[in-house]
Amino acid sequence: MVCARFLVSGRVQGVHFRASTREQALELGVQGQARNLADGRVEVIACGQMQALDQIERWLHQGPPAARVEAVVREAIEAQAFTGFAVR
Repeated sequence: MVCARFLVSGRVQGVHFRASTREQALELGVQGQARNLADGRVEVIACGQMQALDQIERWLHQGPPAARVEAVVREAIEAQAFTGFAVR
């Protein structure tokens, strides 16, 4: 299992982004969390198979219909233990 941190910027708060990310992650078997940051971005920590992380990254570039994603930055992080996918 590998983990990555994604920072998503644009119109991504108040548009059901975190909950939609959770739905996508659970469909892909990805564990982790999504949370709003004070600067308006959403941080997603995702852990799973590399292919699943690639798929969630592609989805993050689009997001739910009301979102307007401007950028997604991905960085590898150390493996972390999560149960399910949390919205914080």
